[in-house]
Amino acid sequence: MISLPPPRFGETVTVLRPGPPVRDIYGNDAGGPDAEHPLPGCAIAPGPGGEIVGGQDTVTEHLTIYAPATVDVRPTDRLRIRGLTYTVHGPVEAYHSPLTGTTAGVQIIARRVTG
Repeated sequence: MISLPPPRFGETVTVLRPGPPVRDIYGNDAGGPDAEHPLPGCAIAPGPGGEIVGGQDTVTEHLTIYAPATVDVRPTDRLRIRGLTYTVHGPVEAYHSPLTGTTAGVQIIARRVTG
């Protein structure tokens, strides 16, 4: 299978992967520091959002990230996009061309909830 090179233009998304747990001063498991790595050459498109008003305003924002096929993103990762932190929402989906056999890239849905 042939993979295409990353696009020359695009944005860099930073992957924030949870580190291994560490023990806090009370002997409990606590989240370790995140490991970070960049994803260059991404295209970012706005997705559907939502707003719930019921005693509290809650806004849900979705972005669709189109990234090169060689990315290393897991459903448990978080993403830093344009200075804001999003969660990965669902699986990372790969696109394969039926005409050339190439892996054109992947689609990642990112979600951020505020309020």
